[in-house]
Amino acid sequence: MKCIQCDLDSNLKDRIANHGRCKYCKHPFAFEPTLMEAKIRFTDGFFAKALADVSTNGTLYFTRGQLLYLLKKRLVRKARFARAGCVTYLILVSTIGLIGNGLPGLVAPLVSMGPWIFIPFVVISFFLFLSLCNQYIPAMWLRWSDRRPQQPKNIAKGISITESVVDIWLQQWQRFNPPPTRLLPPPSIPASLAPAVADDVTAYSFDRVLVCESEAIAQLLIANNVHFEHNCAVLSISGYPQAIFATTMAMLRRNPDLQVIALHNCSPSGVALINELRTSPDWYLDSGQVIFDLGMLPRQVAAARGHAYIQISDKFARDARSMPQKVRQSLTATELKWLEAGYFVDLESFAPQKLMHIVSQGIGRMQNLGEDVGDNLILVGGFGSDDVTFVYASDNFG
Repeated sequence: MKCIQCDLDSNLKDRIANHGRCKYCKHPFAFEPTLMEAKIRFTDGFFAKALADVSTNGTLYFTRGQLLYLLKKRLVRKARFARAGCVTYLILVSTIGLIGNGLPGLVAPLVSMGPWIFIPFVVISFFLFLSLCNQYIPAMWLRWSDRRPQQPKNIAKGISITESVVDIWLQQWQRFNPPPTRLLPPPSIPASLAPAVADDVTAYSFDRVLVCESEAIAQLLIANNVHFEHNCAVLSISGYPQAIFATTMAMLRRNPDLQVIALHNCSPSGVALINELRTSPDWYLDSGQVIFDLGMLPRQVAAARGHAYIQISDKFARDARSMPQKVRQSLTATELKWLEAGYFVDLESFAPQKLMHIVSQGIGRMQNLGEDVGDNLILVGGFGSDDVTFVYASDNFG
């Protein structure tokens, strides 16, 4: 295992002999893979790279949820490749046996080309099949299928990690290494302990407001200066940040040309966010306000491809079946089936850099919304004569 301090290897015998320290520079190892659960084994280098990648080398703030998802995705990938390696080994052994005992007519021509062609062919074919089965089938089904999947599988099956586990790992890491300076505290902490990045919000006259379903996502965008770079107030539907929420809303209501953008999870509660904005007297009931649904909508999952971390939940399947009729009317039949199957995507599964890019693109598409909707925006609200609020959405999510 390589030391993150000197980049030299210390094997298990050396680590034991040096009481968990590097054989060469004596820097302590925060993690010992041999003492961890088989499916969740990683090194200091693995964790250090995760912290660097989620924060874009320390330039962006990130949430615990984003670190959790990044670790989960990478551990799932490691486990998947480990299983794939075992299966590939069995395939190769079986192939060698078939070569010795004669091969069926369809396989023999490939083998006759020689091992340098046949063996890579087998290995590549297997990995392609594995990737398709585990990553893209839910998204492909959303785009093309007219039927409900029989028994969809959770993409993260076999890897059980919670934020409390991540907190333990962070504590272990910080015993011997500097703490990650860009890690945000939970948004529910007392205002006196919250980061000061949002204190200047009331100094601006905003052209638009971005309403987030999640307080954590609102906190993330504020911490990374979205409000400053795009002249855009950032709030959550629940009223975060509480200390300046009322003042910010008063400022926004004074702007007759205000642009409203919604950002939410791809889940039953997420797709209902627009309905809450349109029907709540605290927001835009009977206001005639144009709202841009940035996403994430089920129709956008297929376009997001590898960036969308698709999960499944029995609770979300039940929630989808009890969504208000107004919400159901804004979705296609295929989208409803997808949600009712329990599929969902959490925005915190996107890295901070990717979310910042998505928001920037969404604001760019919103610039000329009143003059030219464009081919990439569709009207999804404001159909009835009693509905004066118009809602636009995009088929693309970053």
